[in-house]
Amino acid sequence: MTTDSLRDDKKSPTAPRYVLVLLAFSVFINYVDRGNLSIAAPMLKDELGLTGSQLGILLSAFFWTYGFSQIVSGWLVDRFNVAWVMAIGFFFWSAATGVTGLLHGFASLLVVRLILGVGESVAYPAYSRMLAKYFPASQRASANSVIASGLACGPAFGMLLGGILMARFGWRSFFVVLGLVSLLWLLPWFRWMPRGPGLIPEKHTGISPTALDILKQRSAWGSFLGLFCNAYSLYFLVAWLPFYLVRERHFSMDSMAKIGGAVFLTQAVCSIACGRIGDRWIASGASRTRVYMTFMTAGLLGSAGFLMASVLAGPTLSIGMLLLAGASCGLTMASIWPITQTVAGPQASGRWTGMQCAFGNTSGAIASVVTGFLLERTGHFFWAFVVAAAISFLGVFIWNFLVSPVEPVIWTRQTSVDLGKARVELA
Repeated sequence: MTTDSLRDDKKSPTAPRYVLVLLAFSVFINYVDRGNLSIAAPMLKDELGLTGSQLGILLSAFFWTYGFSQIVSGWLVDRFNVAWVMAIGFFFWSAATGVTGLLHGFASLLVVRLILGVGESVAYPAYSRMLAKYFPASQRASANSVIASGLACGPAFGMLLGGILMARFGWRSFFVVLGLVSLLWLLPWFRWMPRGPGLIPEKHTGISPTALDILKQRSAWGSFLGLFCNAYSLYFLVAWLPFYLVRERHFSMDSMAKIGGAVFLTQAVCSIACGRIGDRWIASGASRTRVYMTFMTAGLLGSAGFLMASVLAGPTLSIGMLLLAGASCGLTMASIWPITQTVAGPQASGRWTGMQCAFGNTSGAIASVVTGFLLERTGHFFWAFVVAAAISFLGVFIWNFLVSPVEPVIWTRQTSVDLGKARVELA
């Protein structure tokens, strides 16, 4: 494949709407693939004789390469044809999933999880680039919520059906079949992937901001730290909820699958609902700042409160609290990427998202390792839930004081000026 074939062609001005369905399905597969090892964790720990710390390392390994590779992926999707970059990354992560089922040692599993992280790193920079380039701002909250619903349905499917299938047929068969079947996604993608220059962006200055330009923005650092706070509780649940339900709450594998699936399905439903409500609220005259920050604040406060309530409550009540924690995560997911795409603009959305994910997704590695360490030291999950709740609460202040207001950055050749700060100074 030549460089010219990778560069954006100009055959079609906009992306078909069903591309959004393919993107949602790709993130669904993405999150099944990254979360399936946590579902297999109880079986894996017994089969390989792993300690809690070793299990935490395996669960976190994905995030080591996933986070840092986001920077390169952000550069790739801004420079080359984003649809082809997405396809190549998808191939690598699906192949890595299939190979996982053939491995038998801690070291080899560690290596393939690192490769999985590299492949999946293209996803969110590519989504952000495509939504900013091919979808108008008035539809981005809904479009992002559809993708966010795929994110939540991935762990839901993985825990619900994945847990049941692993219990019936073993974790190895599940990994091999999942990796091979996932590759079929590439067939419709090659047929309908978006092509062309896309929409003419609003306030487009023709400037392609550098990484340094982005790092000069207060709102960029706020979005990096904010994503870290949002993602910590999400990845904590993705990585450790199956193990927690089976080993600490003493649910069976089948019950764990149903409870875990319900938590993430609740997140998906809330994400779609909030995306649609958000677009309609903005269309009625509300500012993007008011809409996005309302959802973000309510979601983070809910995540913190319901996570603490779930670990303190009895077994039956804790299930309800976990469902509400999942719903709270859905509130925030509908706002994270519309904020980034609005502030960065089409000319910087891919690179900004890559840097944001590189920083924010370190929470996945930290959550996995910290939880494993706390579990080994204390023998229970109480302090792991406390840490997750505290980080969610901190996120409220970061989004409201470092990112708000949600206004586009004006990119210039000499300097980049944050429009929100400029307005405050002029006032």
